[in-house]
Amino acid sequence: MTLSTTAPTRRRLHRAWFVAAVAFVAILGAAGFRATPGVLITPLQEEFGWSAGTISLAVSVNLVLYGLTAPFAAALMDRFGMRRVVSLALLLIAVGSGLTVLMTASWQLLLFWGVFVGLGTGSMALVFAATVVDRWFVRHRGLVTGVLTAAGATGQLIFLPVLAQLAEGPGWRFASLTVAGAALAVVPFVWWLLRDHPADVGTTALGAEPGAVRTAPPSTVNAAVRAVTVLASAARTRPFWLLAGGFAICGASTNGLVGTHFIPAAHDHGMAEPVAAGLLAVIGIFDIAGTIASGWLSDRINPKVLLGVYYALRGLSLMVLPSLFAATTEPSMLIFIVFYGLDWVATVPPTVALCRRIYGADGAVVFGWVFGSHQVGAAFAAVAAGLTRDHLGAYDLAWYGAGALCLLAAGMSMAIVHSRER
Repeated sequence: MTLSTTAPTRRRLHRAWFVAAVAFVAILGAAGFRATPGVLITPLQEEFGWSAGTISLAVSVNLVLYGLTAPFAAALMDRFGMRRVVSLALLLIAVGSGLTVLMTASWQLLLFWGVFVGLGTGSMALVFAATVVDRWFVRHRGLVTGVLTAAGATGQLIFLPVLAQLAEGPGWRFASLTVAGAALAVVPFVWWLLRDHPADVGTTALGAEPGAVRTAPPSTVNAAVRAVTVLASAARTRPFWLLAGGFAICGASTNGLVGTHFIPAAHDHGMAEPVAAGLLAVIGIFDIAGTIASGWLSDRINPKVLLGVYYALRGLSLMVLPSLFAATTEPSMLIFIVFYGLDWVATVPPTVALCRRIYGADGAVVFGWVFGSHQVGAAFAAVAAGLTRDHLGAYDLAWYGAGALCLLAAGMSMAIVHSRER
């Protein structure tokens, strides 16, 4: 009997996982950079005497650009590649954050924080995650989308406490320079490890059939023209408006309402602001688990069904919330916090999956526009809830209204029909 002396072949980790890891770090950082202004508002007021309205204007510009840059960034990635676009975005964040230490006038805050950091973080928004998944993964697409989406929540959890301590201790300038240094530190890793297509390293997407086309030729169409053209085409289809409408409600019921007004609403009922802020941090922690689980489910369950369930449960929970506020943290409020955290951005993986299924190669750009509607919804809800509190003396109507809108979003999601279902 002849014994084989050949050592067993060790399976190498597919290059797609390295690309996903780099994308995770970049998205994680972008979330922290985007959240920085909230930490520095008070120090800027104290030093320069600028009004909250002036500083809020810069933050608003940042939020709007964060959403509206996404579809154009997706088109730019098709034209010039992810590596170039993301590297340039990180450099833009570093410049914007670094130059704030030299500010002497409020218009400079608008330019550096609002425009530079807004454009930079918008270029690395969730549309970047969708592009990575589309190009590098055939198998595990939903799971990877969930993990990359969770990077956003993780970034805020990591950066916000650190930056808050820096702003209170060494000062806000040290915090701004820390953000600039972190952005610059990520650039070499992006340039070294991120690749635009599997063919760039002689492989195919993870899970692709042998002999599958390894890459598509780069787009020769102007990026802005392509983004607008894709919007014009998608806008003629019913699923686009159902997706965009649902995601606008998603933004309104999370960032716009709970993210902006939960703390003052809790304070109205006697809860200390640090305690309410701690509850929001817990939402962020459970958001990570919920988003990853949602990505895993998106690979196995019809995405529109997942969206319908997520929105319906969110709507019902918001209608219950007004009765849960109290001066102390009761078990019922903790249950709401855990549940809402699991549901916070669980809607992203199934929304990305539907954009991919319905619009194919244009899916990432379409999702960019859908994500833009998310930010518009958030901005609208933030203002509407504030006006509700000013005129009625309580937030109750805002919670009930958002709950009803989420139930509407559930119905809209279930009404989505695409070619595979016909």
